[in-house]
Amino acid sequence: MRSPVLIAAALLSLLPAWPAQAQTQPLPRGAEQAPAALRPFIGAWDIEKIGASRKCTLTFGAEAAGQGRQLRFPATCRRALPILDDVVAWDVSPAGAPRLLDGAGKPVVSFDEKAEPGRRGKGGDGSQYGLDPKGHVRAAAQRVPSAAELAATAANRRTAVDPAQAPAAETVPGRYAVMRQRGREVCKLALTTAPASAAGATVASFDGNCADTGLTIFSPVAWRYQAGRLVLIARKGHKVELVFEDGHWRKDPAVGAPLMLKKLP
Repeated sequence: MRSPVLIAAALLSLLPAWPAQAQTQPLPRGAEQAPAALRPFIGAWDIEKIGASRKCTLTFGAEAAGQGRQLRFPATCRRALPILDDVVAWDVSPAGAPRLLDGAGKPVVSFDEKAEPGRRGKGGDGSQYGLDPKGHVRAAAQRVPSAAELAATAANRRTAVDPAQAPAAETVPGRYAVMRQRGREVCKLALTTAPASAAGATVASFDGNCADTGLTIFSPVAWRYQAGRLVLIARKGHKVELVFEDGHWRKDPAVGAPLMLKKLP
């Protein structure tokens, strides 16, 4: 007969092999929406006392707590690292480095400002402590938009208009040079005072032929002036808004092909 030891060993060999360490902790709630200054630090860190075999895992949260942000760690951490007895929260210093805080918001351990993954800092007890992110997930860094993206975003934003500073309504009707570039007229447009079929609008029409294909397809038939914004209305009902700037009317938002109107004498 086989011995009980051999039987037990055989049974254990049939069990699946589990990893030696626990699975990586998920990110705390609100990590992806946290301010950019906090995002690199939100998540779990291994903290150790330099020169001593004492360490445990802290989790930097995104939610407000005490004078800083939420901080979680097992109760056993207080025995391994007594300095944590007074720690209740964390924050980021003006220099951009993480700090562990007490209930009054006073730093208990302040880490350095180096950009490297692992950080070292000095505690209120005079000891050095290390903070290691290895093996723990982090919130994705917020991507800094390029200059082109910022320009595109700005172009898509409607310009704020102060009606009190805009041209008076009675000065708007008349003949206009239509331009795609300053000083380069492509056709003429008449903004009349005759009522149009569109409610609250008056008739607009080309003055002579227009050589610009885009404008002829748009085919403005009416216009409206409201709250300092000039609105051209197409034959099929779609609209283009313009704002008065530097002596002429400019399409707003400034997306797609440029469009400018300059009043003729």
